[in-house]
Formats: sequence, C-alpha cells, structure tokens
Amino acid sequence: MLIVNARIVDVLSGEINTHDAVRIADDGKISELGKSTTLIRRSDETVIDLDGRYLFPGLISCHTHLSVVFPFSLTDPNEDPAVTAFRAAARAHEALHSGITTLRSVHEQNQVDLALRNAAKAGWFQGPRIFGAGRALSTPEGHGQGAACSYAKDFDGFYKAAIGELDAGADHLKIFITGGLARAGERPEDPEMTDDEIRGVVKAAEERNTYVVAHAGESVAIQQALRLGVRSFEHGYIMDQDTVDAMAAKNVFYSPTLCVTRSESWMRAKGFEEASIQNCLAVSDRHLASAKLAIKAGIKMTNGTDYPPGDRVDGVPAALHELFLMHEAGLSTIKSLQSITSVASDLINQSDSLGQIKSGFYGDFIAMRGNPLEDPHNLSELDLVMQNGHLIENRL
Repeated sequence: MLIVNARIVDVLSGEINTHDAVRIADDGKISELGKSTTLIRRSDETVIDLDGRYLFPGLISCHTHLSVVFPFSLTDPNEDPAVTAFRAAARAHEALHSGITTLRSVHEQNQVDLALRNAAKAGWFQGPRIFGAGRALSTPEGHGQGAACSYAKDFDGFYKAAIGELDAGADHLKIFITGGLARAGERPEDPEMTDDEIRGVVKAAEERNTYVVAHAGESVAIQQALRLGVRSFEHGYIMDQDTVDAMAAKNVFYSPTLCVTRSESWMRAKGFEEASIQNCLAVSDRHLASAKLAIKAGIKMTNGTDYPPGDRVDGVPAALHELFLMHEAGLSTIKSLQSITSVASDLINQSDSLGQIKSGFYGDFIAMRGNPLEDPHNLSELDLVMQNGHLIENRL
C-alpha cells in the first residue's frame, strides 16, 4: 500500500516531515518514506491519496480497562468468561475505530486482555494491539476488593501471584499500593502494600524482563514504590514537590488519568454510585495541582483514561478527553501529542516499532484535515484510521 500527498507529522521534532509519501509492506510495517512525485507506484499496489491531510501515528492509550462494569458494584467475580470477552471486545472495537491502534490494559477480569491480544494476533478479532497485565494484584481488603483481581499477602504470596499472571502471558504487572476513589470509606491516602509485598512483585517482573505499574494515590506510597523499583505510576491524586522531583530523577512514567476526577456528567450517565462521584469531585483540585507539579518537574507523561478509551466523554473518545485535560493543565502541545505516541511506546517497550512514522515501524496511522501540532483538538476529526497497513476507517 502507498499513501501519497500526506503531511507527515514527526512527533519527536514537532515538525512536518520533508517526505509526503509512505509505503507499507505486506507485513504491515513501513518500508519507505519518500516523495509522492518520485516514488515508483507498483501496478498491484493500492494507493491512498490524502490530498494534503495530516498523517499522524496511531494513538496509544496507556491505562485501560476494557472489561470494567459500571457501576463498579455490579461486578460479578464469577462472571462467565465469554460474557467478559464480549463486553471487552466491544470496547476494544470502539477504541480502534476511534484511532487508538494500541493500548495497555492494567487489569481485566478473567484475563480477557490476554485472550483478546492472542485472538487479534491469530486474526480472529480486529482490535487495538494489546499489551496486557491480565489480572491486577491486590491485598484481599485493598482497592481491588470485589474487582476479580488476583489476591495475595506477604512476599511469597505476591511473588507467586505475579508469576501466575506472567505465566498466563501478562506483558507487565499491576499492583494497588494505595486506596482509591471507587467506594465509600476508601481513601487514596491509605497505603495498602508492605515493602516485602512490593518487592515480591518487582522480583517477578525483573526475572521476566518486564516492569510493574502501580495504582498510586499519594506521595508516601509513591516514594516507597520508587525506592523498590516500580517503573510506572497511575493517578497520583495527591503528590508533593519532593515526590514529583523524585519521580523525575528516577525517570519513571506517570499517567495522571485526570478524566477520573473531571468527568462528573459521564459518571452520572454511567450510573456511578453517589459515593464514587463525590470521592472523585472531592479530590479533583488536588489531583489537577499534582499533575501540574509533575508536568513542571519534567516527568515522562503518558495518556491513560481508567475508562475504556473509546468511550465518549464530552463528545470525544476518553483518550482525547484526557489529552485535552493534560494540555489544559500545562503540558505543551508537543508533549501532549508525545504522551499518546512516542512516550507511550517507550513505556510499553515498543519505541523501535510504535509511536512514530518511520521505516521499520508498524503502519498504524490516523489522518485529519487540521494540523494537530497547532491544535491537539484536530485529532478529534479523523478521516482515516489504519492499523498494520489495513484500513479501519476511511472517510476520505
């Protein structure tokens, strides 16, 4: 396949590439970039003329739950895995058609993310490229209570639980180091794991050459996890200057998930319990202030939603709603765009194949009329979505 007359966005430099044509080989990867006027067109090759549209890397969402049930209290820990799979597949399909060609899941009931990932690789299912955690690891009375997680105590218990998810095919491991906002009486300030328990999970991850991602509500627990080798942090509802400076020094990744505390109308439409809504609203200002501290500290920011990323929030996919919130919080335009492309690919250890438009990378693209380098909101009006060189949406 050959794409011509494109304005190719370079998300590293923040400029438009001097080339305006991209060829995708049969393996779904970019084989060359060049000029529309000079690249030789093959007789058997499909040609897509973008007529000056901007070609942008496929989006990467880094904090996703495809199987989540709203409100959370309706979660059935004994749900038939087939039911879980149908629900998650519908969310994955919606995400892909919204331009999210890759996602990182950080807890799915019945390890459905691993099943969907494998089904997509086998050609049985069309959805985003999935990097999955399987089930999150939680203490029995912790934030994961009632959410069909893998439950454990002490070093040995968490190590064995972590190995269990890795043996099932998990790409990374998810833990809850504090409480959250989901239930009445739950607080993001409350620590939930001991040093030994975190060490057990980190040990398992290091043995398999992967990493740990932590649901983290506040500074003390984040400092604890930083010291013990956790690489990726989610939420950070209440963080101080010392903590964000330590995160920047450790070169870790942070997904603020600002939409969690700034989407009241969406939560009400989904039937969230009032306690959950009020918990989110109560911490909203501190959450935003923490994200602003993280941005100023220069932490590597990634885009994550906590919600299914293709779900519509304020008229746009949740992943874009989050991008706009991060931008409004002070993240520069180029870093906002990198949070959902090149920095995201670095987080999931795919910086050599995803998140940019260059030779050897997967043919994952979106295209739009407006320049996202001038206004990220232009990402909300897509004319084309492509994954692995296959057309997903074509409104040209």
